[in-house]
Parts: sequence; structure tokens; C-alpha cells
Amino acid sequence: MQNTLKPPSDHAGRTLPGEGWSHPDFDPDLLPARRQKGRGAVSNMDGRYEKFSHQARDDGWMSGLVEEADPPRLKTTLGIDGARSVITRNQSPDVPFDRSINPYRGCEHGCIYCFARPTHAWLGLSPGLDFETKLFWKPDAPNLLRQQLAARSYQPATIVIGTNTDPYQPIERDKNLTRHILEVLADCRHPFSLITKSALVTRDIDVIAPMAAQNRASVAISVTSLDHRLSNLLEPRASAPHRRLEAIRKLSTAGIPVIALCAPIIPGLNDSEIENLVAACADAGAQSVSHIVVRLPLEIAGLFEEWLETHYPDRKDKVISLIRQMRGGKIYDAQFGTRMRGTGPIADLIAQRFALARRKHGLTGRSLDLDCSGFKRPSADGQMSLF
Repeated sequence: MQNTLKPPSDHAGRTLPGEGWSHPDFDPDLLPARRQKGRGAVSNMDGRYEKFSHQARDDGWMSGLVEEADPPRLKTTLGIDGARSVITRNQSPDVPFDRSINPYRGCEHGCIYCFARPTHAWLGLSPGLDFETKLFWKPDAPNLLRQQLAARSYQPATIVIGTNTDPYQPIERDKNLTRHILEVLADCRHPFSLITKSALVTRDIDVIAPMAAQNRASVAISVTSLDHRLSNLLEPRASAPHRRLEAIRKLSTAGIPVIALCAPIIPGLNDSEIENLVAACADAGAQSVSHIVVRLPLEIAGLFEEWLETHYPDRKDKVISLIRQMRGGKIYDAQFGTRMRGTGPIADLIAQRFALARRKHGLTGRSLDLDCSGFKRPSADGQMSLF
């Protein structure tokens, strides 16, 4: 293992405008990163705040062994996030809500495009494999939530759960943290919306459906592709496409409004599926559909290029070129108003195709217009107020 000093601008945490972080140029003796079964990222690329870049070099002894042996399987570990508050606020004009809850840091689903990956760099961990194997949960989240809702200064508005990492990733089966958060919100009659790509959300229909009947709950299911192979490579530990569609059907049958999120759309990979995605979601019972084009800020750009080189080397140059055409020649542009949709002919065509597909199936755009009028503020000791 070799330590290589990063350029001063990168080690200070800065990147070129519109560009993502990538490793320094590799020399021929560097051992290549290799895919791990069940994981999205190909490598454990160092975060932007690290002083050194760690690179494995071939000293003449390892190349044959590396080619013959399978890479060691990485286990998922779970640590505690000692957050002192659970509701996160935002002022972004690009999203229709101003507050959210993320029960977990990191996500075992391993989606290679996940825009939350760079947040692991704040912890001194890699946005690559660390993000999907070194997870953290917030065991005090239900109590912290109740305390925040009890504050006299708190005014209710829809809370969106799962804006960064999936609230129904595999560890939720054991921890039930998201369910406990929903129970607090239901007790307080506080409106919420869930975002997930896991069929596990149907476990909590008994909590969500009564709130939905009062126009206080909705669920957004992300369906990226109907191609099982592509879905498995993009999102290795998320629910398979047919299970997500079945989740939409079950939620809809229970009277829960379902928003289908076709996100991200990656030109050259899944954009050919737009019409079929919308049709499948509509057939499953979704009431609305929305889309987001792929976003590659900071370390995600380098990780995504590694992923393309590993799984779709013949398409890599084309996909990157199409992405740049949606970002004014950059790999990413963080400007409000366009970062979710992109600009230029490619982005416009994607938006037009979605508009036509929505119209054909009688679907609407995404809405979070939920009822806040019945909010019951809990008391500081955890009891519900009578007034």
C-alpha cells in the first residue's frame, strides 16, 4: 500500500467547479479495483478531506494472486450516530419540502449514483465501499423527534423521511427505527411522506394507511429500471424491480397515495425505458410520477466512472458525453433550478418524454400537499397534550 499526497486544492476539500473528485493518475503498477459481489462501488476511493490517497501497488508478487483470488467479502458494520436532533431543515428551491428525517447514515443498498455518498467523507470514511458497509443509526431518533415536536416554537409541515439514505434499507428489518419514527408522527397526527426503493415499506401499512386516510401520509417509490441485470448492478441490495412494483400495488390498494420516482435517468443506460417505466408504475397504481436526471457531485463522479469501466466499458465514453451535454459540458452543475433536470437538448427530450407518458396514463407530477391542521403537540414528558 502506498500513500500519495493529494494536490493542495483537493486536500483542502475543494474541487474544480462542476467537477467531481477522482484519484490522481494511476501508473501501470497500480493494482486495479475489482467488483465485489453485492456491492455497488468498485473501490474505496479516499474522501476529499483526506490528506493522502491510498493506492495498492504491484511489487511483482501479488498480480497473479490477485487475478486468481476473489476479493475478500466486506461485512456490514453498524455504529451509533449520536445526533442531538433528528429533523433536518433545508431551504432548497428544488424540493417541495423544508424538513426531513434520515434514520441512518450510509446505505447498504449500495446505489452507485447515490448523491449522499459524499457525506461519508465528513466522517473520515470513503464515499465508496465504506458508505455501503460502515453504517450508523440513530437509536434516540424517536425520543428526539418527540422532543422537537413538543417545542412551542415548532410549526407543523410535511416531514419527508429518507431524503438522503433509504429508511427501509436491510438493517431496518432488525432495528425497526423507521417504524418507531412513524409511530411518533402518527401519535401526533403529523403529516409525513416516505421515500424508498425497498418493498419493506409494506410492513408498515398498518401505520401509514390510517394517516393516509386523513390525507396525512404518502409514499414515494423509486423505480430506476425494469431490467433486472441493470438494476442489480446499479442498486445491488435494493428490492428487485418487480418487488417495487408490487409494493406500489399493495400500498395503493391500502389507500395510500404513491408517487413513482423514476430516478435517476442516466442517458445511455436507462433512458430507453422511460415510457415502459411510467406505464408499469401506472399499472401498479401510482398516482403520480416524477423524474430526476443523474447527478454526479464530488466523489460520485470518479466512483461512477469506475463503475462504468467495470460493467459497461463499451458505453462509458458515450454515457459520460451525454451527461456532460446535460450539464453545459461539465460532469456536474450544482445550480439551483437545473441540477435536478439538467439543460440542453438531451435533458429537454427526457422531460418531454415524461410529460407525454404522464399525460397518456393520466398521472400528475409530484405533490406533498398534506393536511397539517390536526397536529397534536406532545408534552415535554412524552404525553399528548389535551389542548
